[in-house]
Amino acid sequence: MLALLASGSSRSSSNNKLAESENAAQNSNNMSWGTELWDQSEYLAIHTNRGIDALDKYANFLRDRVAIETEYAGKLRRLVKNYQPKKKEEEDNEFTSVQAFRNLLKEVGDLAGQREVVSESLQVAVIAGVTLLSKTLREERKKCLSDGANLQQNLTSQLSSLDRAKRNYEKAYRDSEKAVDSYKRADMDLNLSRAEVERYKNVMTSKIQQSDDAKNEYANQLQKTNNLQQQHFNMLLPAVLNRLQELDEKRTRGFREFIVGAADVESSVAPIIARCMEGIVKAGESINEKEDTFKVIERYQSGFTPPRDIPFEDLSKCDPDSVQDSHYSSSTNHLTIKGTMSANKLRKRVGIFNIFGSNKQRQIIEACITMKNSLTADGQKEDFSDLPPNQRRKKLQGKIAELSQNIAQETKARDGLMKMKIVYEANSSLGNPMTVEGQLNESEHKLEKLKVDLKKYQDYLEKASQVPVAASSPQASRNQLQNGHRTSRHSNGSADDHHDDGDDQPDDAGSLSSSASPESGLGTSHTSLPGSGQGSANENAIGDETYYETEVETLNPLGTCRALYPFEASSEGSIPMSEGEELQVIEIDQGDGWTRVRRANNSNGWDEGFVPTSYIECTLYA
Repeated sequence: MLALLASGSSRSSSNNKLAESENAAQNSNNMSWGTELWDQSEYLAIHTNRGIDALDKYANFLRDRVAIETEYAGKLRRLVKNYQPKKKEEEDNEFTSVQAFRNLLKEVGDLAGQREVVSESLQVAVIAGVTLLSKTLREERKKCLSDGANLQQNLTSQLSSLDRAKRNYEKAYRDSEKAVDSYKRADMDLNLSRAEVERYKNVMTSKIQQSDDAKNEYANQLQKTNNLQQQHFNMLLPAVLNRLQELDEKRTRGFREFIVGAADVESSVAPIIARCMEGIVKAGESINEKEDTFKVIERYQSGFTPPRDIPFEDLSKCDPDSVQDSHYSSSTNHLTIKGTMSANKLRKRVGIFNIFGSNKQRQIIEACITMKNSLTADGQKEDFSDLPPNQRRKKLQGKIAELSQNIAQETKARDGLMKMKIVYEANSSLGNPMTVEGQLNESEHKLEKLKVDLKKYQDYLEKASQVPVAASSPQASRNQLQNGHRTSRHSNGSADDHHDDGDDQPDDAGSLSSSASPESGLGTSHTSLPGSGQGSANENAIGDETYYETEVETLNPLGTCRALYPFEASSEGSIPMSEGEELQVIEIDQGDGWTRVRRANNSNGWDEGFVPTSYIECTLYA
């Protein structure tokens, strides 16, 4: 029962509230400023002014927001520009994380574009409308207040006329009363003559007439004032106040529309922003750590296998000389390097060219220039022979693909020029065939050069593919060397070789890409340098030049090196070596890809010469 009563009471209360709201709305529709606020014109003027000021404040708010949106969009675009991958980082584009970051930057750029759309839309659609409405409202308010002031001035003027008429009437009435009293006293005074009594009577009559005229004027002004006042407060002033009411309602309605419009501008770009967010999420989800790991392996895999176990070295069974060398090497602080090393802190190659004539120097300089020209833009060799086998093949394959694409493009361009030439020859009015002839010759020349380069790199790739990948790393080769597998190769061509017959030898043409070593012409024999042992004085003439034997100061060894691959000397100044052979380093690589080494020969002398740096592993003394 109580529950029924409670539910009934709640329903009745809700119905009452609904009825009250409906009555309030109906009453608000029936109420107007002209009838309800007829005596509050001053406050209405203040209220309307504050309302327009609020509208201007909202316009200033929108301008500041537009400035923030524009600045935000500009900073987003600068951010995207600053974090765009540099040209040197383009090789990392294959990784999914880098691709995702590039897609993220693209989506952020699109977000910046949407913020610019919001800024422009607010500026054009909302701020311009608010500014125009504010200007219109101020003009209409000024006119309404001016009309109200004129009405009030007319009413005040009429009230002033009424007040003057009333004062005149009061004065005339008092004067007429005095004139009547004076006439009565004169008429009762027996001492006055009849003429004087008649004069008092005429004055009384005049005053009474003036009083009546003032009374009529007062009545007339009173009627005018009442009529004007009734018209003023019932018609004229309410009309002005109602106009102010309409003006304020227009401002309020515009305020609502502009706020909603600003929200609509924001909502219009929300779907695009949502798609940008979806793009960012999709970019993040596209990152595949396993795929990136595989690509890292594919990029940096050298093809070498890990080193085998280090064998035990029994000193009692080793050769005394080798024991002494091993002890010397192990007791010396050393730095193991493979490849080219900077020689800033090590001994420079000095005085070696002074033993030759000017023609020899010129040959050396030309050989160095040739090797320098064979380097790529990033400092690598033209045939990429300074890279590990796997990386070399990948580089060559990429170069071949690039050249093939260039050849296809140039072929299309040449075919187009040939068709154009045929058309011109068939119809000379379309053009002169000779104008195409120069372009066609240039295209043919460029195409021929591209084909030559393609054939060259295909030969490089074929040779690189024929060289088997090293079965072990340089560390493993060193372990084998420490186990006693050494070879000795002398300048006369004899050798004690305990290894294969050279099937594992890398491509000499890659390391000696300039058809001669950078030190070509350094000696009279391709196996030794002058003054370094046998063969230093066997030949005294090369061409028309005479060679005189010169003593060369014996250089102290900078360290030792072991041959990773067999090498056959094919140019002057170079020295052959067998895989696993140990030699002394007397000059390190100066950036030309060659290292100067020395070894003892059977004649108690020394064989010196240059070997490719990529074929050896160096252990330098500290």
